[in-house]
Amino acid sequence: MFVIIGTLVVIGAVLGGYIMHGGKIGALIQISEFIIIGGAGLGSMMVGNPPSVMTQVIKSVLGLMKGNPFTTPVYLELLKALFALFTLARKEGLLALEQHVEKPHESSLFSQYPFLMGNHHAVNFLCDTMKVVLTGAVGAYELGDLTETDLEAHHEEANKPAEVLAKVGDAMPGFGIVAAVLGVVITMGAIDGPPEEIGHKVAAALVGTFLGVLLAYGVFQPLASAVEGHVKSEHQYMQCIRQALIAFARGDAPMTCVEFARRSIEPGVRPSFQELEEATRAGGGANQAQAA
Repeated sequence: MFVIIGTLVVIGAVLGGYIMHGGKIGALIQISEFIIIGGAGLGSMMVGNPPSVMTQVIKSVLGLMKGNPFTTPVYLELLKALFALFTLARKEGLLALEQHVEKPHESSLFSQYPFLMGNHHAVNFLCDTMKVVLTGAVGAYELGDLTETDLEAHHEEANKPAEVLAKVGDAMPGFGIVAAVLGVVITMGAIDGPPEEIGHKVAAALVGTFLGVLLAYGVFQPLASAVEGHVKSEHQYMQCIRQALIAFARGDAPMTCVEFARRSIEPGVRPSFQELEEATRAGGGANQAQAA
């Protein structure tokens, strides 16, 4: 929602100031300039990226409309899920986890945590890492390196839409200049025409430069920053899981494991220790583990 509001503020402020100076909106409506700049931008994205990345860009931009989902309640749910999982392992042994990590979508334990189950990257990361822990062949130190490599690869892939948007944003002023130059070429071809016709063509050419700069710094660069921020939040969510799993592999108590995870969350959305303690006592731990 803030993405839409912010974009409207940018456009409204620019057009509002333009009108206050006596400008006419009709002079800015140059369809040919939109086609040149928009087509060039889209074409450059298609040349430099495979269809899968293009799809990822669209999904990332549309995902911004929903806002950042990684809030305090979401992290509290994750910590409760991890605590329940670790408590089950301590009470019934590691083999009790096998049915849950092998088929997480059929698990009575994981089904109690809808946001976690809706994030397939997080579920796969959690379950795959737990499978490694269950083998007993990897220590906490090696598990730390393994999970770090996994998250780095995931973060690099998830950050591609932001990189694409930033690169297109960087190119927009150049495409604006291309549109302006073409407008000047057309103007020079009609140089012997009446002054009002020449003025109209010059204005149309300048609109290309205006659009290129506005789209670069008012649309594409902010979108790239917003997507990057969303990816950062998702990465932090995954890091929260990673810290808990490393502590579990080290042999720490369930509450200690989730405390390591809690401390890795940025303070703005981090649940307090009291909130975590109350949540686990209210059903995030032993009761759910027994029910599983």
